[in-house]
Amino acid sequence: MLPKTPKWLEDISTSCSFILQVTDDKSPADYEADDVLRAAVERHFEIIGEAMNRIARYDSEIAMRITDYDRIISFRNVLIHGYDLVDDQAVWSVIRENVPELKKQVQELLKLVD
Repeated sequence: MLPKTPKWLEDISTSCSFILQVTDDKSPADYEADDVLRAAVERHFEIIGEAMNRIARYDSEIAMRITDYDRIISFRNVLIHGYDLVDDQAVWSVIRENVPELKKQVQELLKLVD
């Protein structure tokens, strides 16, 4: 593992935790109605995607150990470049279906550093 990879993995883990924490007691309707919540969650998805992009670029062996790492990067690109195409229901689905597993995988990789 490259020296910067643990930092990028920590950034992903921290952003996953944030997303899960701020959406824990929310419904999809709550999420759609709250501009500040959506902006905060999208910002943390951008961080996740950019950190994953750096891992993929500089430490591809680690990136390949993360399920759908390339889709994570693509999701970030849509949030940044296709802001007008963002589907709140799709984002909510990613929060509930993918973020917990991503966090788990990243935490397992971070154990390799200790």
